[in-house]
Amino acid sequence: MTSHTAFGLVNLLVLLTVNPVTAADASPQVGTCTVECKDDARCGVAEFYRLPRTTFTYTLSLRHDLRHSGVKVYNLNFPSPVQSSIPENNTVHCEYFMPTGRGPFPTVIVLDILQGDALVARGEAMWMAQHGVGAMVVYMAHYGPRRPPGSTTRLLSPNIPNTIESVKQTVLDIRCAVAWLASRPEVDTANIGIVGTSLGSLVGAIAAANEPRITNVCLLLGGGGLVDAYYDHPQAKPFRPVVDLLGGKPALKAVLAPVDPLTYAPQLRSKNVLMICASRDDVVPPSAGQALWEASGKQKIIWIDATHVGAALHLLPALQAMTEHVRGNR
Repeated sequence: MTSHTAFGLVNLLVLLTVNPVTAADASPQVGTCTVECKDDARCGVAEFYRLPRTTFTYTLSLRHDLRHSGVKVYNLNFPSPVQSSIPENNTVHCEYFMPTGRGPFPTVIVLDILQGDALVARGEAMWMAQHGVGAMVVYMAHYGPRRPPGSTTRLLSPNIPNTIESVKQTVLDIRCAVAWLASRPEVDTANIGIVGTSLGSLVGAIAAANEPRITNVCLLLGGGGLVDAYYDHPQAKPFRPVVDLLGGKPALKAVLAPVDPLTYAPQLRSKNVLMICASRDDVVPPSAGQALWEASGKQKIIWIDATHVGAALHLLPALQAMTEHVRGNR
């Protein structure tokens, strides 16, 4: 086992095996938060991701007090502004890792990988909180507690309309989570960011571009230009005849434009963006990372010599780079 892997496991074991707080300490706090988005059009938010003025009720409860790590972990729940046909999916579940000490702290939204068991996202959030950055893991639509037992509905699937609506729901959920963070006294509202890995980086790029309060963006193993990136991919070969029958690349690009990060690259130019890409990525083609980097202003990019899964061996330097970046250091 490498030292990098051992480091990640230690952090996760600390989080997952700590004794829960007492019932008295865990008494939930109930409050309301208002999302004001009246400047969406002026700020370049795509119409697809605009929100009307929304007030929601949230529940916040202490889950873990990791005294030796200097981190408190809270559960945050609130109703999604989008109501899908699956009731469980309509409650947004978040895990808020808050550093102890004097704030206000730079704070980030953290989005998980396709697997969706939150181990990667929690590990990243734990690291950040231990290094003075607040971090909130937001479960994407149809993930974790938002997916009832036996459900076959997924955020990403061949059902393109469902995928598009699930991404939209997740982005609007993130916008509500950002509004909640912006209302907190421990959060540095000038340094709210987002960290996404793999699938989380694709959704994170869209959310960052369409949420004016997000300033710092870390995209790990992501990219844009999805149709160009995957059209010639070996695993896409069985679907190409159908795509060609329905109009080929141009038609598919038009359909997927609302959920392609490349669509929103102009908005990302005004953000503080860091991309970390794998030069031998066999899941997200390196050309997709290159395309998004160029279109979003050729900001900071780090290339690691690895495959998609092999990038885990570079976890520690990636975490260090991301933590430094989301502090707002350009």
